[in-house]
Amino acid sequence: MKLKKQVTVCGAAIFCVAVFSLYLMLDRVQHDPTRHQSGGNFPRSQISVLQNRIEQLEQLLEENHEIISHIKDSDCQFALGGRGQSPDLQMLAVYSLLPFDNQDGGVWKQGFDITYEPNEWDTEPLQVFVVPHSHNDPGWIKTFDKYYYDQTQHILNSMVLKMQEDPRRRFIWSEISFFSKWWDNISAQKRAAVRRLVGNGQLEMVTGGWVMPDEANSHYFAMIDQLIEGHQWLEKNIGVTPRSGWAVDPFGHSSTMPYLLKRSNLTGMLIQRVHYAIKKHFAATQNLEFMWRQTWDPEASTDIFCHMMPFYSYDVPHTCGPDPKICCQFDFKRLPGGRINCPWKVPPRAITDANVAERAQLLLDQYRKKSKLYRSKVLLVPLGDDFRYDKPQEWDAQFLNYQRIFDFLNSQPNLHVQAQFGTLSDYFDALYKKVGIVPGMKPPGFPVLSGDFFSYADREDHYWTGYYTSRPFYKSLDRVLEAHLRGAEILYSLALAHARRAGADGRYPLTDYALLSNARRNLGLFQHHDAITGTAKEAVAVDYGARLLHSLTNLKRVIINAAHYLVLGDKDTYRHDPAAPFLSTDDARPNQDSLPERTVVKLDASPRFLVVFNPLEQERLCVVPVLVDSPHVRVLSEEGQPLPSQLSAHWGAATSMVPDVYQVSVLARLPALGLRVLQLHKSFDGHATLKSSVRLYLHGRDLPVHKQEAVPVNVFPATADDFCLENQHLQACFSGRSGLLQSIRRAGEEREHRVSSEFLVYGTRTSKDKSGAYLFLPDGEAKPYAPKDLPVVRVTEGPLFSEVASYYQHVQTVVRLYNVPGVEGLSLDVSCLVDIRDHINKELSLRFSTDIESDNTFFTDLNGFQIQPRRYQQKLPLQANFYPMPTMAYIQDTQSRLTLHTAQALGVSSLSSGQLEVILDRRLMQDDNRGLGQGLKDNKRTCNRFRLLLERRTTANKVQDGRPISFPSLLSHITSMHLNAEALVMPVAQEQPAPPALRSFMPLSTTLPCDFHILNLRMLQAEQDDSLPSAEAALILHRKGFDCSLEAKNLGFNCTTSQGKLALGSLFRGLELGSLQPTSLTLMYPLAAASNSTNIRLDPMEIATFRIHLG
Repeated sequence: MKLKKQVTVCGAAIFCVAVFSLYLMLDRVQHDPTRHQSGGNFPRSQISVLQNRIEQLEQLLEENHEIISHIKDSDCQFALGGRGQSPDLQMLAVYSLLPFDNQDGGVWKQGFDITYEPNEWDTEPLQVFVVPHSHNDPGWIKTFDKYYYDQTQHILNSMVLKMQEDPRRRFIWSEISFFSKWWDNISAQKRAAVRRLVGNGQLEMVTGGWVMPDEANSHYFAMIDQLIEGHQWLEKNIGVTPRSGWAVDPFGHSSTMPYLLKRSNLTGMLIQRVHYAIKKHFAATQNLEFMWRQTWDPEASTDIFCHMMPFYSYDVPHTCGPDPKICCQFDFKRLPGGRINCPWKVPPRAITDANVAERAQLLLDQYRKKSKLYRSKVLLVPLGDDFRYDKPQEWDAQFLNYQRIFDFLNSQPNLHVQAQFGTLSDYFDALYKKVGIVPGMKPPGFPVLSGDFFSYADREDHYWTGYYTSRPFYKSLDRVLEAHLRGAEILYSLALAHARRAGADGRYPLTDYALLSNARRNLGLFQHHDAITGTAKEAVAVDYGARLLHSLTNLKRVIINAAHYLVLGDKDTYRHDPAAPFLSTDDARPNQDSLPERTVVKLDASPRFLVVFNPLEQERLCVVPVLVDSPHVRVLSEEGQPLPSQLSAHWGAATSMVPDVYQVSVLARLPALGLRVLQLHKSFDGHATLKSSVRLYLHGRDLPVHKQEAVPVNVFPATADDFCLENQHLQACFSGRSGLLQSIRRAGEEREHRVSSEFLVYGTRTSKDKSGAYLFLPDGEAKPYAPKDLPVVRVTEGPLFSEVASYYQHVQTVVRLYNVPGVEGLSLDVSCLVDIRDHINKELSLRFSTDIESDNTFFTDLNGFQIQPRRYQQKLPLQANFYPMPTMAYIQDTQSRLTLHTAQALGVSSLSSGQLEVILDRRLMQDDNRGLGQGLKDNKRTCNRFRLLLERRTTANKVQDGRPISFPSLLSHITSMHLNAEALVMPVAQEQPAPPALRSFMPLSTTLPCDFHILNLRMLQAEQDDSLPSAEAALILHRKGFDCSLEAKNLGFNCTTSQGKLALGSLFRGLELGSLQPTSLTLMYPLAAASNSTNIRLDPMEIATFRIHLG
């Protein structure tokens, strides 16, 4: 209780400080003439507007009866963890333990000799399940469509035919993207046959996602979305719910996947690509099958049974047992006379009565050896490879020859073996039965594991850590599409619910649902482990890019149509005209490989209106940038109140402004998930907008400077001294020579923290194996990036933001500091525009070096969902110490934490204490022998965006920090959301005659708790017509786990936490929540009856899906 009281008092104090600091900031802006030599002071009108804003904020907080930053102590206990028993296998500990010595293991090169006693199975016979499969990549060497026409359709057509020939045959399939395309092209008769095969257990749909996703670069929104897309398709078309997960090809495995599969009600899963040293260790200790548990889980509620394949590959030579030379002889596609043979020079032989005894004995020896690596007497033997079973002859060769072997083995009681074809779930079911449990329970005697399986090496020191950055342009486009999809889903759902409630759905473009559906599928397709990874052929990458851009354009239309309806004061005037959209888009991309070109708003005598969409579930105070064609501009709220705004130039190059284009940056408070209406007026009142001042340092280079008189520029031919920028939260200092960040000092602290940034270059090896799309094989440590010229450094200072831009030959970097209270002003905005198209076998990296004593520990996120502590391993090569960073990485000591937030997935490491380093782009001239047959030479101009956040830790201790669990702070979570879900600015189209009355749209009637995230609000498809929405939607919520030990002063939140409780019934203003039904993650299983009670509770880290009726 005492703690609670302290927290409340502390919360109240923090609130007072927050409000007071806002006043101080205003005061300082008024009274500090040294601050803006060029722009004069803030006009009085803007000051009073800001003061009004603050008074509103205070009132809002009083109404909520909740105190800012009053984070309940129970919400803080979670991050401390340590309630449950620790797992038997902690991957961080396993890494520290293993020697990684890569000894030659004989026939199983990366393993050891396996021996057994012939009578071991006398009391309990060996049960063998041979599982035929065909791994179909939705794009890799060929595009998705080309694979479908050349191979996949033939595989599935033969499957229907050949499976019906013998009821003992089995087959598994995982990629619904291909399956659904085939389904659309087959007869009703064939569909009925497929349903029969699924119904009688011959054909199993495994995992059932749209693709088999990459697990390193993919974000959890997209991972879940493609899983829902696949599961909804299966339920609607075949009426089946997947039970087992199958992931044979992703290049390393994330612990997010078992969580998502468990929440979708799957009971078992299989993985394959794990570091060979870990496979060997787990094989030697019979730990290849385990219950996989989340690091934060104190009970066992997240446990799912996982089977790890023991050998090098999922192909036939590496799946029957330890000796590939023998196993290859049982891949009957390789019979002499075919197109492929066995590299070990001993071909398969067709099975006859004469040779069956000898052949079966040889194969059984492999089966027995493999089974010695596992704890049960049930054995899984996959039988397949990439795009297998595409011809009827192959079906015959495999199925007939294996059936002869099985018939022989099963007829010899002295062999104590029962062999058969099976599906993946047949195997898991037999295993559960053998150990006497029901699916989903923990089998007695099996270990519990927590952690993940990055980074992956398949042989020697060949670490697959290059693909964490390969083709960063598309990794970035992926996230832009994802943010648009989430925004479009939510806005469409809200607009449709409001339109239905008003009886106006007849006039609303319901057909936008087809655009949403197509975008879900294109985003889903790109999560494939050769797409977002950057490991497909150049032409395939272009095909993916075209799909992503097509959907991005469509989603902007969906958002515009929804926003149009929602901001109209009089909904009766709503008319949808596809030929003349009411709003214009914020930007456009001419091609799939172009950077976005921002829309310029043309000002004239009548005001131009803007609609600004905030896709976050929290209100945000932020600086909204708009390009205009005149420096004479005034920005007003919809009520006509002037808003603080800053005018700056729009730069086309280091020293030239784009003529007749200006950026006006407006400080606006945007409602949660809402739309804010702003107006732009042409105004010749000099005080309307505050100008920024620019200093341009040419470093002795003779460059022409193209200026515009509206924006004052001082040109300095020589090099600058070091200089600093500051706002009310922090001061950032820069090198005058390089223009790069040197240090950060937090307000109220004496000490400066060294946070210096530099660019570095990695080469690749000169010997046989070189870096490529997958592998990172550097030629030693990085060397400093040494451009031929010193950079042009441009410093812009203004009342709302200041920034430093440094123009180098291959990279332009901008570090921006927002002079805004709250979240925006607490971190540095960093962007790098990278162009290495003239590099040869080089990788460009950005390294931050600090005085944080992080030793060998750093932290990276998995899929934007959770944090995984990492240790720099001295015993491993440099490239082994890189990890995926989809959204953030941080280093810390007991005093400070420095987090690098990212808007795109990239590879990251901390190679020595106090360092954090990210690979920005890689250009490689050769293939790295993993089947792609190309280097990476199609680099684009790519913009990488980051936020750098320095936080003070208040209650840290070494014991706590040694634990294999960590969480971002609430501020860190919200900073990440700001970076990843930018506000969208949509001008009302100029062609519109006098626009109708527009009103801001505020969908939420209460503030969501700070730790709740609306992951999606997604309309479900209609029963009859899948291009139209039904009356139901899926609401997916995530309660984030956070660390309270970081200082929470002046955060400017107006949300609090609620111990996971949320009243959904009253959440959406003007809409009723008709019914609410908790379901499994992908809506396949109801978890409780639908009810009118709309109060819910989520545990920290929990993702929960609800089927709801909004209207």
